[in-house]
Amino acid sequence: MRGLSGNIAKLYVFSFLQMMLFPMAIITLFWKDHIGLSLTQILLLQSIFSVATLALDYPAGYISDRVGYRCALNIAAALGMAGWGIYIYADSFTTVLLAEITLGMSLSFISGSDSALLYETLRAQGDERSYARHQGRMHGFAQIGEATGAVLAGVIYAFEPRLPFVLQVAVWGAGLLVTSRLAETPREHAPQRSHLAEALATARYAFRENRHLRYTILLNTVLGVASFYPVWLIQPYMQHARVPLTWFGPVWAGANLTVALCALASHRLHNRLGDRGMVLIFLGLVVAGYLGLGLSGGIWGFLFYYLLTCMRGLRGPMMLSHTQKESTSANRAATLSLQSVSFRLLFVVSGPLVGKLADAAGVARSFYFLFYAFLFTLPLLAALFLKNAPRREAELV
Repeated sequence: MRGLSGNIAKLYVFSFLQMMLFPMAIITLFWKDHIGLSLTQILLLQSIFSVATLALDYPAGYISDRVGYRCALNIAAALGMAGWGIYIYADSFTTVLLAEITLGMSLSFISGSDSALLYETLRAQGDERSYARHQGRMHGFAQIGEATGAVLAGVIYAFEPRLPFVLQVAVWGAGLLVTSRLAETPREHAPQRSHLAEALATARYAFRENRHLRYTILLNTVLGVASFYPVWLIQPYMQHARVPLTWFGPVWAGANLTVALCALASHRLHNRLGDRGMVLIFLGLVVAGYLGLGLSGGIWGFLFYYLLTCMRGLRGPMMLSHTQKESTSANRAATLSLQSVSFRLLFVVSGPLVGKLADAAGVARSFYFLFYAFLFTLPLLAALFLKNAPRREAELV
């Protein structure tokens, strides 16, 4: 138990390092200007990244439940170093694709493992009720890490386009040092049956037997995609609006600080408003964000993106808390990975289409069309989620 007490602080540090992504604020420009990719190819690249993550996400979560969360996070950190290392020498779609697939494998081993380790650590200490607060802090540290990496990204990129990737390898080396010092948690074991049977049973429980968990995953999936498209489109949107290159890092940092602050405030706001109030806020932020990005093409139009990053921060702790409460200890990481699988699958199907739309009609008009898509789908999923949610207000944490 003494070893477990240090897990939470180490998970905060790992979240910070995991998202301290020096290349992210300029990576779309790097793909376009140094590799020569079109927006269609960029969204296709991210769809392939999602396929790689999709193929491994659930198996990696299942393996994590069996071999241990620390082992899974160690593997993720090593793969992160390898993936960003490939970028240092990337010069074509193929080499970038190899780097993205490696990073997709890394993300697969993180997906579910860090949150599962947090929950099981709190469970072992008899403090599960504080999960949403700590998960919000993990999200907050992650976004502060990304903001830190982004502040000087434009300056570093202008000085030497490959330098952000060199720095990223060093960051993941530090991440490996942190994960190697985590402590494993005692937890329940799955029934004695084949691995395939157990994996299928977990999926059946999540998508068929537990209606609340099913609609939690589906709503979280669409909300996640709504906050994910702009990650790849906002840089060309800003470039078209003639936003100075030196602004890109601070703008990205501001977006991630918005996510961080909203994630830290999420559990308190949820305690006050309950599920219904939070879901209405999510819907309002998505609608206003996409409508604003679609109609405003000026130099300050990117500020509407901050509405979507605000939604992203508020959403994470609340929706993950719902998923954790409905998951079993023996298959916690696998269940959380199913949520990621659902998100990746939707992006694989829709991402290239959004990229083609952006190339053909322009980024601003693509945001406007996506506004109508989310206006149609999100209210339906929100209604199903609320209908099947437990009839109680969130407990004070």
